[in-house]
Amino acid sequence: MRLGIQIDQKFRRYLKKDRLKQAVECSLSTQSLASEVELGLLITDDETVQKLNREYRSLDETTDVLSFALTEKSADSLPFITPPDGFLHLGEVVISYPQAARQAQENNTEIDKEVALLVIHGTLHLLGYDHDEPKREQEMRALEERVLSEVAGNPRSVKG
Repeated sequence: MRLGIQIDQKFRRYLKKDRLKQAVECSLSTQSLASEVELGLLITDDETVQKLNREYRSLDETTDVLSFALTEKSADSLPFITPPDGFLHLGEVVISYPQAARQAQENNTEIDKEVALLVIHGTLHLLGYDHDEPKREQEMRALEERVLSEVAGNPRSVKG
């Protein structure tokens, strides 16, 4: 797995890259992937997420997590062409740390757990999961909980 993790300077002291990587790895392990994967993870502020949400989803508001899957295509566009390097290029997950902190406080949970859940949620979106219909939402939420319990129950240090 090639994972690019970028954390805005002001949030770096609150997060551990090995825990973020573990959340991605556990999410990916739910699938039988035929090749190595590559994805990016950005932890940033409300303003950046709001700007991306406005530009790409026409929603002028912040949100907790955005996923930009490279394998998605719409009816009026061609699929993204990826290089023949043997990697499945999944896309990018963008998380608003301030929004995650607010949600953790609202849900009376630890910020690390909330961020891990958002990493899992975003990664599952890159893998093709969605919550646009009740049955699909139930499937995605169950998988999120399973992966989150694996991450929480196994606070190992991931090398890399």
